[in-house]
Amino acid sequence: MSATIIDGKAFAATVREKVAGHVSRLKEEHGITPGLAVVLVGEDPASQVYVRSKGKMTVEVGMNSVEHKLDVDTAEADLLALIDALNNDPAIHGILVQLPLPKHLNEDLVINSIDPAKDVDGFHISNVGLLGTGQKSMVPCTPLGCLMMLRDHHGSLSGLDAVVIGRSNIVGKPMAQLLLGDSCTVTIAHSRTKDLPDVVRRADIVVAAVGRPEMVPGDWIKEGATVIDVGINRIERDGKTKLVGDVDFESCAAVAGAITPVPGGVGPMTIACLLANTVTACCRANGLAEPEGLTA
Repeated sequence: MSATIIDGKAFAATVREKVAGHVSRLKEEHGITPGLAVVLVGEDPASQVYVRSKGKMTVEVGMNSVEHKLDVDTAEADLLALIDALNNDPAIHGILVQLPLPKHLNEDLVINSIDPAKDVDGFHISNVGLLGTGQKSMVPCTPLGCLMMLRDHHGSLSGLDAVVIGRSNIVGKPMAQLLLGDSCTVTIAHSRTKDLPDVVRRADIVVAAVGRPEMVPGDWIKEGATVIDVGINRIERDGKTKLVGDVDFESCAAVAGAITPVPGGVGPMTIACLLANTVTACCRANGLAEPEGLTA
């Protein structure tokens, strides 16, 4: 293995420290405590674990954490009424509705009912449009975390050739917009891209976010390239359950210049960036300078 390992867990801890510092200053200098509200509908086990983790880390950095746990059969009108109340609550600066929602609820309708200024997931159509046109927006947490790690590793990204494998609204598309914003030359590739291995081989930066276990082998990677693996896939191997990414770690690490592991790479950055987004939203709501190093 020759690649430098980009330690997302350690980097996320640094981001949370920065967030805690900003929260402390907001309290001391302005008497403001950022507040994050998380709404969970139903009892999906993975979602419950994720929400608990968010709540714990929110409190650890000194912010107010509010959780609304609703029954799985909650009516859409009741959920929308709760979101409206949170939109109008000045103590709440960030609102996150945990996905996926039960099938009887319209996810697009629910997400787009959140005040865009409080949409710390960055999924509201207004934030998507603002990001796409290079304007100030709330940025999706996972792509923001990837961008932070890339900036930290490379310094300037200007002029680098980047390939994003995956075209989801949550990761692939916003990741491409962020890389364009940092003056990369960007290609969005996907399962139907012709000559996908050749497309990936020319990249200085590869962001794999396709949701297929170990899809990208080492012989797709240009020597010295930086590989950001967004995938989190649970597979069975040798009779045991294992988490793997969208790239084959061992073969890619043998040729890449730097690579994120799974687990311990991009994953920890998502919640850290959620906290960063909440502080950013709080500052914007109160007409204060945005925290440096925590936004795109």
